Amino acid sequence: MPTHVPNVTFMTRVRDESIGGDNPFKWLPLTSDDIFKGKKVVLFSLPGAFTPTCSTSHLPRYEELYDDFKAQGIDEIICLSVNDAFVMYQWGLSQNRKNVFLLPDGSGTFTRQMGALVDKDNVGFGMRSWRYSMLVEDTKITKMFSEEGFEDNCPSDPFEVSDADTMLAYLKGR
Repeated sequence: MPTHVPNVTFMTRVRDESIGGDNPFKWLPLTSDDIFKGKKVVLFSLPGAFTPTCSTSHLPRYEELYDDFKAQGIDEIICLSVNDAFVMYQWGLSQNRKNVFLLPDGSGTFTRQMGALVDKDNVGFGMRSWRYSMLVEDTKITKMFSEEGFEDNCPSDPFEVSDADTMLAYLKGR
């Protein structure tokens, strides 16, 4: 894994009421510096929006503990997935997400440069992110929790150390 976050541009969508109509959104490119420079960020990455563990445990627990993370000096919590901006937006609505920023890595560029891109064809997903969480301070990765068993077409979906409680315990123990 790298020591600093990869320098990439993410394609996000933001609401713009001046557009009008049923789809008042526009593209907003965000760079790694826009997201991480000068900030303390917890980022967790998962295989996909709308998938069971991601939707019942991973994202909801980070959302639930958001204020506890803020109390530890975290500026932002980001959930990254190799999904496009449209999927991430709809997933956020379905999850009643309020605080965690959903960051689409649609082409997997960030994930590939993190060394976390895995083939999940065995479950019909294609290329996705391995589960991990990390603390990023001013673009520097200062702590990483990556699930064991990293491999293409892994028969299981480990979820032991990239969870919100593990990261929060680490932050409280610093």
